[in-house]
Parts: sequence; C-alpha cells; structure tokens
Amino acid sequence: MKAYQLDQTDFALLNLLQQDGLMTYKELSGKTRKSMTNVAERVRNLKEMGYISSTVALVDLKKIRTLFVAFPHVQLISHAEDVLRKFQNEVTQFPEVLECYHLTGHYDYMLKIAMPDMVSFNAFIREKLGALENVGSVESFLVLSQTKHSTAYHL
Repeated sequence: MKAYQLDQTDFALLNLLQQDGLMTYKELSGKTRKSMTNVAERVRNLKEMGYISSTVALVDLKKIRTLFVAFPHVQLISHAEDVLRKFQNEVTQFPEVLECYHLTGHYDYMLKIAMPDMVSFNAFIREKLGALENVGSVESFLVLSQTKHSTAYHL
C-alpha cells in the first residue's frame, strides 16, 4: 500500500487546526477554498493516520492560580538503556512534569515543570525527582517571565 503524501491543503488544515482546534468544517472550507465534504474527509484521514494526535483546550493557568515554571536539568548516574527507560517511565508519571526531553551534552534530561510556588517546587525536587533511582544531580533554571508560548509547529 502506498504511503499517503500530505499536500498543501493538508498542511493548511494542520496549520489552521493548530491555531484553533474547534474551527468548523465550514470555516476550514472557506479558508482552504475546498468543499466541506473534502475538508471533513481530509481531517478524518489526518486523525486516522495519526497526523492529528489529539484536540485539547489550552488553559490559561495564571487566571486560575499562581504559576511557577522551572526547567530542571537532570544528570543520571548510569546511562544503561534500562536505566534511561526506567527514569523516563517514572518521571512522566508525575503530573507536575509537562515535558521531558532526552538531551546530548552534560545533562541527560530537561524537564518542564509547572508548580504553584517555590515551596512546592522545592518539595517536588527533594521528595519526587531527587528520590528517583540513578538521579545523580539536578540543576534547575527558573522562569522569570515568558515572552512567547506556542504549541503550534509551522508546517
């Protein structure tokens, strides 16, 4: 079976849906100049093929409570495959961890963590992250302000 090749219309739909996942087929149709039937079929195909993995609401947490964001860099004691896999499995279970990246360089992982305040962050580092097996050191970078935030990839 031949692999599906994305075309300009597919990329346009993906870009539009990244900006507003609730955009109607009628709106998408108008912006792409394709029929609503064509747009609906393409969006269904993009979902079925995994190009669209989920549709979510992005909450402005600052309107709900205080927000403290940090980027801890983690160095592990061992780099064996089973150790890396175990760390990834454990750290991704913490709801405070929004993102986890395996890195090259001095540190093995960089996490993005959101907490209500510094006290909560300190407890997280000591009681959860620091308690994981094979964690050697943690150096954290604290966010003072945010200039840009986007979840959309330009396609």
